[in-house]
Amino acid sequence: MFNEQVKRFALILGLTLISGIADAQGFIHAATIWQEGKVHWSELGKSALGFGVGLGMYWISLKYMRELGIVTPEIQTLIWFVVTIVGVAVVSGRAFQWPVADQTVAVAVLAGICWLLFRTAG
Repeated sequence: MFNEQVKRFALILGLTLISGIADAQGFIHAATIWQEGKVHWSELGKSALGFGVGLGMYWISLKYMRELGIVTPEIQTLIWFVVTIVGVAVVSGRAFQWPVADQTVAVAVLAGICWLLFRTAG
């Protein structure tokens, strides 16, 4: 029983990481769709692909979240949000250039979200 829960948790983590990283790519490319007042179709396509993969992986991860008892949309979304925001920060590389104070605040905000996640899980 415990091994099955660990496997489900690992699967949720893996699927959510794929979803978050794909969605992060969607957000990063979406930011550059409109350049010089014109649509850049390659950026739009990359963004759509990122969001499409991210959404598909998120839907699959929900199956395993439910099996572990994570059934509320708020908690499911918080899990996705944390992974996605970290993914955007890491993939863009800009977070590593932030001043230490800003990085500290970012970690504190994520810790606060995690706090809410565990305190409100039910």
